[in-house]
Amino acid sequence: MTRAVWRYVSHTIRQAPEGGATYEAFCVAAGCGAESGAHDEQEGPQDWALRHAGRTGHGLFRRVCTDHARVTRET
Repeated sequence: MTRAVWRYVSHTIRQAPEGGATYEAFCVAAGCGAESGAHDEQEGPQDWALRHAGRTGHGLFRRVCTDHARVTRET
């Protein structure tokens, strides 16, 4: 009979600043589907949403911020 030995090692996950972040906004008004596109700074999608709301009267947007994470083994 074979026996296995399991060794559990703790890890930590944190934001990796060197990976940067991407910001986007999406109009969720019925049938619209407009989006800001990806930007490196959140002001781009925010400005786009304000202009889009002013032109169309749409007032609800989904905002997405995507970043990178690094997992490190704790010693």
